[in-house]
Amino acid sequence: MARSRSRNAGGGSRQSKAKSRKSSAPAAAEVEVVEESGGLTIDDGIPIITTVLLVVAFFLVDYVLGTQYDSGMFFKN
Repeated sequence: MARSRSRNAGGGSRQSKAKSRKSSAPAAAEVEVVEESGGLTIDDGIPIITTVLLVVAFFLVDYVLGTQYDSGMFFKN
């Protein structure tokens, strides 16, 4: 296999002129902290509404079982 020539073989030593890119980067801008306003968000409201609807559905089914079949836990004829 043929030998490859080294890069410095072209006549004397060269020093690298590569510079770090970190030093040329602009300084980081200051970050402003923004606080959220108080109150319920959609992420808080969904579990609350779901819980209320499940409780209402439970009592409605028990009401129908109590009035129609006389077998409800809370509603009986």
